[in-house]
Amino acid sequence: MSTNKAIWISYDFGLKGDYNGLYTWLDNNSAKECGIGLAYCLYDVSNLGIDRSDKKLVDKLAVDIRKSVKLSRTDRIYIIWKDSNTDKIKGEFINGARKQAPWEGYGQLKSEKGSIDGE
Repeated sequence: MSTNKAIWISYDFGLKGDYNGLYTWLDNNSAKECGIGLAYCLYDVSNLGIDRSDKKLVDKLAVDIRKSVKLSRTDRIYIIWKDSNTDKIKGEFINGARKQAPWEGYGQLKSEKGSIDGE
């Protein structure tokens, strides 16, 4: 079994975030740039032992990143990975939380009766 786990890291720090700390962590983990605020890397999970559960991965990654990056309550880091047992794609915030999407309200969703204007 591989000792590396493919993960994507989405980050949103705003203007005052610790980009130096994050970029150092990403560089030390040979991360690849995937667009604004998104990176990919193969993360070493060899020290998780036999139990390489999602919970252990998330906990280890959160601790590891917090050693290098000073995070405020408004900084957001979201990790995405493929579950080894179910082959499902999973994601979780290791700092911050989901907020309202900037695209909310742009779409035109149909009501249960038909069109949006009630026809």
